[in-house]
Amino acid sequence: MNKSLLVCALAACIAAPALADQQITIVNFGGANGNAQKKAYYDAFEKTGTKVVAVEYNGEQAKIKAMVETKKVTWDLVEVESPDVQRGCDEGLFEKLDYTKIVPVTDLLPSALNSCGVGFFVWSTVMAYDGDKLKTAPKTWADFWDVKKFPGKRGMRKGARYNLEFALMADGVAPEDVYKVLATPAGAERAFKKLTELKPNIQWWEAGAQPPQFLVAGDVVMSTAYNGRIDAAQREGKNLKITWTGGIFDLDYWVIPKGAANKETAIKFMNFAMKPENQAVYAQNIAYGPTNTKALTKLPAKVLADLPTSTANAKTALQFNVNFWADQGEALEKRFAAWATR
Repeated sequence: MNKSLLVCALAACIAAPALADQQITIVNFGGANGNAQKKAYYDAFEKTGTKVVAVEYNGEQAKIKAMVETKKVTWDLVEVESPDVQRGCDEGLFEKLDYTKIVPVTDLLPSALNSCGVGFFVWSTVMAYDGDKLKTAPKTWADFWDVKKFPGKRGMRKGARYNLEFALMADGVAPEDVYKVLATPAGAERAFKKLTELKPNIQWWEAGAQPPQFLVAGDVVMSTAYNGRIDAAQREGKNLKITWTGGIFDLDYWVIPKGAANKETAIKFMNFAMKPENQAVYAQNIAYGPTNTKALTKLPAKVLADLPTSTANAKTALQFNVNFWADQGEALEKRFAAWATR
């Protein structure tokens, strides 16, 4: 009897690590994007025998840093925005990636490649409005600023990022010149001056779900918004519209926190999710562009037309400049915070 118990105990000890490997904790930003990831990636990956535990967060890099520094890492794979992927990599918070185990680099958009993260979708911050409430479509950021032609409040994300770029475009700066102008003291001053013009008419938002809610409720006449959130509202029957002119596109990345317990499983998940057929399923569940270019051939024309990566939508778009915001972001965000309270 004792021998049987000992054998069972030993078997349990041997099995424990194997059971741990059959579960992975993946962190995302929730909402429509989180739902799309579940449909395209999590549910399908679970069929390979690994349980996916999904966790939502708001991009708090401090949580990852605390886990890594205390060596109590409970997250295996985390979705991060572009400014955080390189910053976290430089600080040693993320594992370095071996792309030979994930996806052929020749299949990816060049901007999806990072030594510590793989970009898995392209999204855009755009101008949105309610087609039931606004019969004349705003066409430019100058229209967004024109409160005489389009009376009412404007929704904007509370922060310097995107808003300073939009302000310069509203003031006549061409998309391709925005960062060159914004990099100068005179350019930053110009952007804040333009923002000040609109300030009495701004209703700030902080969560991606808020812009469509503000628009449907009639709280704002137009708003900056994540294109995927507008797409989700459209799928629910809301007549929300997007003006793509001067939209700012960016990527989100998957990273593995340094010391993650299930690193190899996380790599297997990335390999699975980055396959073109799975990326195509994701794009059909939310209007974010796949980074595996081979996925584009698997999408119908109607889906392609709503993606930030479509030729028509990308024509006047501006790519978010990660290096600029890494260099000047902290100072500009501090200036914005002081400006917003005045």
